[in-house]
This record gives sequence, structure tokens and C-alpha cells, in this order.
Amino acid sequence: MAKVIIEQLYKIYPGIKGQPGKVAVSDANFAIEDNEFMVLVGPSGCGKTTTLRMVAGLEEISRGAIYIDGKKINDVPPKDRDIAMVFQNYALYPHMTVADNMAFGLKLRGFPKAQIQQRVREAAHILGFLEPDNLLDRKPKALSGGQRQRVALGRAIVRNPKVFLFDEPLSNLDAKMRVEMRREITRLHQRLSNTMIYVTHDQVEAMTMADRIVVMKDGVVQQVAEPLTLFNEPANLFVAGFIGSPPINLIRGAITQDAGRLRFTEKTAVSGVTASGFILDDAQAKKLQPYLGKEVIWGIRPEYIDVADTDTSGGFTARIDLVELMGSESYVHCTVGGQAIVVRTGSAHLRHREGQAITVVPNQKYSLFFDPASELLIK
Repeated sequence: MAKVIIEQLYKIYPGIKGQPGKVAVSDANFAIEDNEFMVLVGPSGCGKTTTLRMVAGLEEISRGAIYIDGKKINDVPPKDRDIAMVFQNYALYPHMTVADNMAFGLKLRGFPKAQIQQRVREAAHILGFLEPDNLLDRKPKALSGGQRQRVALGRAIVRNPKVFLFDEPLSNLDAKMRVEMRREITRLHQRLSNTMIYVTHDQVEAMTMADRIVVMKDGVVQQVAEPLTLFNEPANLFVAGFIGSPPINLIRGAITQDAGRLRFTEKTAVSGVTASGFILDDAQAKKLQPYLGKEVIWGIRPEYIDVADTDTSGGFTARIDLVELMGSESYVHCTVGGQAIVVRTGSAHLRHREGQAITVVPNQKYSLFFDPASELLIK
């Protein structure tokens, strides 16, 4: 087991014909604790896979340092880093059986045959290859996508490495199989207690699997925190919008004064439409006092908005544009003034229809406010 430290890490690809270089990772600083399951998440091109590949030794480090178990590994060959990597495309040898694929790395390292067989059997037992059917003698072409990914996991498990690295291992699987494999990898971590670094673009995977999450954008680390902290206290607008499904509602407005109390008034660009808003509670008012007369961005997640059929104190009028029925719940898409919001409601509100006027009431306890210039959360 090992702690991994990423210290002032950069990856810069050289420019072409005098053009400036492309910065793929910029000044990344974070640590993965011993036995921790850390997920790197972000949109395509954010630098998460490049960071993982630098840990694995598959990409050269431009600047900075990586430490595993207290040892600087910048110049250590990949085979000597005591890591095991699970790739997106499985990377199985088609002419080898499941057992031979799992054992191949150990054979290259000269492990005794008896030890290899023991490790393969132990990994096969963990991954369910022995019951109800013994899959060890099958070749990859006779396996499903989920079974092939389990073989790739088994090949990593038999190594018993200090650190497991996962590069979007579930992206080739269908939705049902992704859920099953998500649970399987989580159980594997609980059983093995190894340090694991997992890369994905899927924020649902990140939220359900991680001990902590690193959110990246354009090569820059935006926030490192536990899943619920990212959800309830995002550092900036990007994190707020990237984490959560449906995405957070973000409404531009200003802090005004109404009968001696502070009020958020949304900014509408639609002529003839009265701007909506609400009086801030004492906790929010104290935090937003310096923003009196200034613009802010209000964020509220769809599940923290209630729907009322009549005008209610603390609420404002919205017009329903679309209702998405999801079974036990529905997503109500509304227009408030000139801005769109989504409300996540239970099945009791399935009677609502397009064009209907409703009152939406935000739970101020979960309201977030952001500075429009810096895009940072106002605390």
C-alpha cells in the first residue's frame, strides 16, 4: 500500500513550427492517501488521463514530481513503479486463455509457477470466474464485455501492486453493465484496501465510487474534495455545473434592498416581464452584505426547489416549458423571468402541464451564490 503525491506537475507538449506548446496539465498539486480511492474527473481534454499516464510512466513529466510511498519516481521505468493499470480497451491477448492473460505479467517477472497459479486462482475467486462456470480456460472472444473487463481487473490484482490505476475502464460497457462493474470495483477496493486512482468523464461514477474527487478543467485542478462537499460546496461555477444530475440551476441577478432587508432579484432581458426574486434569510444576508447593489449568480440544485400551486412566501412565479417523466420522479423545465430552471419533483407533481404557471420555492439553506467576475463561491 502507498501514498501518492502529485507535486507542481506539468505536462507541456511542444508546439509545431514555432507555435507555443500545448499545456495539458498545469501545476497539479494533490495527494492520494494510503488505501484511498481517488477519482480524477472532468470533460474530455481536461488533463485527467495525461495525469494518470504520468503516474504510470507512460508520459514524460515536463515539470514537477510524483512520489509513490515516499520515493520520487520521475525517472523510474514503468515496470519498476509497482503499479498496475487497467485500460479502457481491456488490452487482452486474444490467443491466450483467461488464466494465461492474468498470469502473463507474472511470468515475465519470473515468478515461480506454483505462486502464479495460486495468485490466479485467488483473483479468479474474487472476480467470480470459478462459479457458476469456470472461465479460466476460455479465450477473450468467448467472453462478454463485462467478463473481459474483469479479466483486465484480474491481471492487475495478481500483481498485488502498491497502486491501481484505472483509465476509464467502464466506458465501453452498456449502462446496466457499467452499474454492475461500478459496484464490483468498489467492493474490490474494500476487499483489497489498495490505493486506487480512477479516471472518468462520468460524474455519476465519480460520486458513487470515490473517497475523494479531483475535478479538472483545461489542465487545471479546480477542486479536491469528498463527493458531498463537491455537491454542496463547489469551489466555483465549473464544479457546481459539472457535478450533479440534472445540473445545478444558475441564475444571474443582483443583491438589492427591500424594506430594509436584502433581496436577490433575478436579471431578466425580456421586456415586459417582471423580475422575480426572494428575500434572503439572515445567514445568506450576512454573507452577501458586501454585494449589495452588485451582480451575483445564484445557484440552486433542482432537488432543492419545491413546487406550490399558489403564491407562497419566499417563492416566485415560473412557467412550465416541459415535463420529463422519469417514473418515480419528474424533471419540470420552467422559465423564471427570462431564465430557464429545472425542478426535480416527485410523482405527485405529474399533473403539471406545459404552459402552466406555478410557484417555485427554493430552500435557501442549499442556495449558493457566486461572484460573476471570479466565478468563485461566495462564502
